[in-house]
Amino acid sequence: MAKKTILVLIILILLAFLALNILGANSVEVYIDGENVSAKTNTLSNIDRESMNLEICDYTFEVMDNTSANITTLKEGINDICSRYGLENVNINIDSSIGENQIPILVEVDGTSMLPTLENGQDVLLNKTHDIQVGDIVVAKSDEYGRIIKRVDEINGNSIHLVSDNKNVSYEYINGELYLVKGISTWVDISDINGVAISY
Repeated sequence: MAKKTILVLIILILLAFLALNILGANSVEVYIDGENVSAKTNTLSNIDRESMNLEICDYTFEVMDNTSANITTLKEGINDICSRYGLENVNINIDSSIGENQIPILVEVDGTSMLPTLENGQDVLLNKTHDIQVGDIVVAKSDEYGRIIKRVDEINGNSIHLVSDNKNVSYEYINGELYLVKGISTWVDISDINGVAISY
């Protein structure tokens, strides 16, 4: 009888140890739909989860806006946030409206330079990636024009030539001066690409 009791105690201790390891695993679940971010932290540690989750959401928005950031940057930053709150060995899961380990970004078209493909005010869903091909519509940061949405016309190493779809040319008087108005044609570095349009 004593042997059975000892065996039952050993089994219970092993089960309790396994349960603590499974339940006690630290994880962060992040969901991104292109314009909203949610974060949920699973841990038995006594931390301020609400503040940490808000910080993770804020950081995710920063990554979404940073042209050089990617999924690795996002996970490393979240891991750093967790470390500051005292969580180590955190399993970080990124899910989104376009799949696991993808960063969707919703942007609004500003202007008519992409007519007839894109209308002024239209929403466009991007996949945050630098994996681009000629013909893709991308959002990029241009030193000359700011944030632009254009079509990839040519790729030469890390240099990307972007053009407007709208080929109309017009002339406008601005403050008494006559100006030629036409679509943008510019070169940017691949690191300036924020994402590729996947839905519009």
